[in-house]
Amino acid sequence: MTGFPIVEHASSRSEDVIPLVEGILAYEQRTRDSFDPVVSAASVAFGFVQVHPFSDGNGRIHRYLIHHILAQRGFNPPGIIFPVSHAMLKRAQEYQRVLRAYSSSILPFIEWTVTPDYNIHVLTETADYYRYFDATEYTLFLYRCVQDTIEDGFEQEVSHIIAYDRFQAGLQRLGEMPDRSVQLLYQFLRQHNGTLSKRAEGKEFKELSVQMIKEIEAIYAEAFGTGSSLE
Repeated sequence: MTGFPIVEHASSRSEDVIPLVEGILAYEQRTRDSFDPVVSAASVAFGFVQVHPFSDGNGRIHRYLIHHILAQRGFNPPGIIFPVSHAMLKRAQEYQRVLRAYSSSILPFIEWTVTPDYNIHVLTETADYYRYFDATEYTLFLYRCVQDTIEDGFEQEVSHIIAYDRFQAGLQRLGEMPDRSVQLLYQFLRQHNGTLSKRAEGKEFKELSVQMIKEIEAIYAEAFGTGSSLE
């Protein structure tokens, strides 16, 4: 173990964050009346998550932006949730592949050095990589998720989102937890009918005590109901 970081994504430089986010907002305003809502939502939300302006919560905000833009453009009837984020999470492996496709393609062109706390410090000008990007794969992925949401029906999707929110809120009562850890816990618990596997206990979540694991499993069971159709 050297502590040397394995880099899969290089976020924008801190000095570029504000102008890049301002550019995303300007794009959203310019396309509001002329672009297909799904195209705009994909470009804005995936553009935001590539910029990665915050230390945590970028994924959650990214999915919120998709919901917000689709609702704002009248893609779904007023007052009706179009739960496309659940369809995105159900396609978790494809979702991660799409997220990494662009970020991995620009890594060879970015120079960086390791910081004392084993993060990376970008040395080269990179703003244009986040300002001008091909959103085709992002848009096609979002269209597939929109189709899944329509074909699967809304009732189960909405029920699942409510249950996931309960699960997430329950975990946050135990202590602050990054989005990625919440998603991993959900995936492992779902795969093993509400229990955390010995592999996950010994690897991804080895820092959790036996008591903490029992509490997390109880939160999952309360939110989803072990063995229910919501899992």
